[in-house]
Amino acid sequence: MVYAREINGKEYTFGVSGKLIRNVLVMYDRQTESYWSQLLGEAVEGEMIGTKLEFLPSWMMTWSEWKEKYPDTLALDKGGRRGARDVYDSYYRSGSAGVVGETFSDDRLYTKEFVIGVELNDKAVAYPFSVLNDEPVINDSVGSHDILVVFDVNSVASAVFDRRVADQVLTFEPADFPATIVDNETGTVWDAFTGEAVAGPLTGNQLVRVKSTTSFWFGWKDFHPDTVVYGIDD
Repeated sequence: MVYAREINGKEYTFGVSGKLIRNVLVMYDRQTESYWSQLLGEAVEGEMIGTKLEFLPSWMMTWSEWKEKYPDTLALDKGGRRGARDVYDSYYRSGSAGVVGETFSDDRLYTKEFVIGVELNDKAVAYPFSVLNDEPVINDSVGSHDILVVFDVNSVASAVFDRRVADQVLTFEPADFPATIVDNETGTVWDAFTGEAVAGPLTGNQLVRVKSTTSFWFGWKDFHPDTVVYGIDD
């Protein structure tokens, strides 16, 4: 997840507090030493409590795919060995739920099933990777919001968009997927992960990104115990 560090015109810097809330990282800002939930993007203790960080769109994808889309990209290099083994590999493969265990029991999904979580107007929906593998383009509604979920099975890149363009709600299906999708209403072709219309009547329009979270199931449902699970509860 990526957030802007500017709040009310002032730039803040953040660090890792060493604390967890329901197994999720807690950050702190160095200016006020307030604590912030990584998942919520919100200050949960201290002077800034209740303040929310601005969500910035980002993608989780392979380096090769990113370079293809953005050949002039910069890369953050913090040292260390490139391609080194992931030290969390054994944790990913284990059945344990974080450091402190689950807050709520919910066996609708395997503890460490990956989900894409969306929360809008206090309505939460989890889109399991196991469902997305078979349905990588999903037209759905969360509360009063019509959304689009796209998922690349090979790279597990994902994005969530608002399906409304001007006053029209569009429905989408794969075109040359995973590169592009097409809307059924106008026949416009869209980049599946940037949301830009690249050919057809709506060329130049841009779908608006919706905040989403890629998370283990246990992490998402512990913060959203009333969540709907797409493909199971509908």
